[in-house]
Amino acid sequence: MCGISGEFRLDGGRPDERAIQRMMAAQVDRGPDGQGSVTNGPLALGHCRLAVIDLSERSAQPMVDPDLGLTISFNGCIYNYPELRRELQGLGYAFRSSGDTEVLLKAYHRWGDAFVERLQGMFAFCLHDQRRNRLLFARDRLGIKPLYLSEKPGRLRFASSLPALLVAGDVDTSIDEVALHHYLSFHAVVPAPLTILRGVGKLPPATTLVIEADGSRSSRRFWEPSFTRRPEYEEMTAQDWQDTVLDALRVAVRRRLVADVPVGVLLSGGLDSSMITALLAQEGQHALATFSVGFESVGGEAGDEFFYSDLVAATFETDHQQIRVPTDRMLPALGAAVAAMNEPMVSHDAVGFYLLSEEVARSIKVVQSGQGADEVFAGYHWYPPMMNPASSLDTYAAAFFDRDHETMSNVVSPEYRLPADVSRAFAADHFRQPGAETPADQALRLDTTVMLVDDPVKRVDSMTMAWGLEARVPFLDHELVELAAACPPELKIAQGGKGVLKDAARRILPAEVIDRPKGYFPVPALTHLQGPYLDLVRDALTAPEAKERGLFIPEEVDRLVEIARHGGEELTPLRGNTLWQLGLLELWLQAQGV
Repeated sequence: MCGISGEFRLDGGRPDERAIQRMMAAQVDRGPDGQGSVTNGPLALGHCRLAVIDLSERSAQPMVDPDLGLTISFNGCIYNYPELRRELQGLGYAFRSSGDTEVLLKAYHRWGDAFVERLQGMFAFCLHDQRRNRLLFARDRLGIKPLYLSEKPGRLRFASSLPALLVAGDVDTSIDEVALHHYLSFHAVVPAPLTILRGVGKLPPATTLVIEADGSRSSRRFWEPSFTRRPEYEEMTAQDWQDTVLDALRVAVRRRLVADVPVGVLLSGGLDSSMITALLAQEGQHALATFSVGFESVGGEAGDEFFYSDLVAATFETDHQQIRVPTDRMLPALGAAVAAMNEPMVSHDAVGFYLLSEEVARSIKVVQSGQGADEVFAGYHWYPPMMNPASSLDTYAAAFFDRDHETMSNVVSPEYRLPADVSRAFAADHFRQPGAETPADQALRLDTTVMLVDDPVKRVDSMTMAWGLEARVPFLDHELVELAAACPPELKIAQGGKGVLKDAARRILPAEVIDRPKGYFPVPALTHLQGPYLDLVRDALTAPEAKERGLFIPEEVDRLVEIARHGGEELTPLRGNTLWQLGLLELWLQAQGV
């Protein structure tokens, strides 16, 4: 995993190599093992490397293949690169390295743009075909790896992180009103291609973007899971589904062992990470490194789930580390965690992942993590009501949306208000698209292909890569996601959610882990916003920059601060703190110098 950057001139000018160096410096945490850059005509590429596969300089980037006239800057990991390499060798291609990057170059030369459909893994890259002077950008199917874009007349810049584009300079940093509406309404999910800043976009998942020599461009979505019942699964029983799901997860976990360094697990003690740990133990990973984090309790709310993670670690005899974070350590880390966010992320567990990653990265470079299971296998509380055939977007929005359009007018200053409910319209359009059979399927599709990408996946990438830690997510193996999408929703929603996954887990996990109450990543201090945490948020929302920006109605900010000052809190339907949501946006904007 790495940080990529670049500039492509469309006006005949020479790319700004100093801007590339600034972007590389901003992303060195993503790739601390080596940096490189190359300029070729209208294109300059930068790369910061986290060496995980082929640790030698032969896999350094940007990688140039002079024989084929190709150059690439690539972030990610291709799990099936050994199979693709053998196939390409059989077709006459010779390799200078033993990693996955060179496989991408040869695969493009052999199969053209469609080679991305052969890839199993997580990836974002820019590939330059020098002979045709064309660029190919691509992002993996579930958007695990980010790719941000900033364009001005005659020039396109890109990077793995939004802050890197900001330090490159010359970016329109005005607030995008549609993105702001999504942030405040659609539970802080800002779907691609938007970001909160008008001058920065992001390539959507499962998408290729081609820029030809004449400046013309085309994009193509190369993957979309079908949330319908498929003929090949028609005769499958509930038992068959359990078998098939467990087998597919086993394959997904095995694939993510590809590395020339050890692979550990972020073990929360929940069902998802516990299943990964169990399957890795069955794969022969003895003394597997596992890591759990916990915080101090606040307001009677527990800050850790060590009971369950300890149980799993003992069952599978892992080399387990409990990481206890005292409250006085979390506050100083909060500013750095916010600055490391690619985009503003309100989920309280972001700082938890940040601190966990800091500790884990001291001893290991690669971990597997359980993100995605709740969206893919229907683990959230809003899915059961969607099983009613009469359910609609209203049912989903009542549980998931933080604010309705009318309430927005009580929060956002008049200059940022929109006449139409763009967030509701986005979700409604998604629900109407063909390929989702029932209301439950429609909700699962929206969450799997949109919410998942721009909430938990983005959060984990930002927080782990801030410490040069590569997180691999088996539940987002695209073949497993396709299987889950085809699974009858009643099997997934059973037992309070993730029913088919729970039944499969009974073959490999202790019952206490499976039948426990649903957990989450608890960070009580950010839920309750007391003491210095309240001071931090209040100061951000009343800072001169915030007043000049004028995003929020001052009286509303004052009202929420006063509630918190008296020990109360105003929560969204998903129990997010509304004051934290406003404050986090301002904290992020100020951290980025916007």
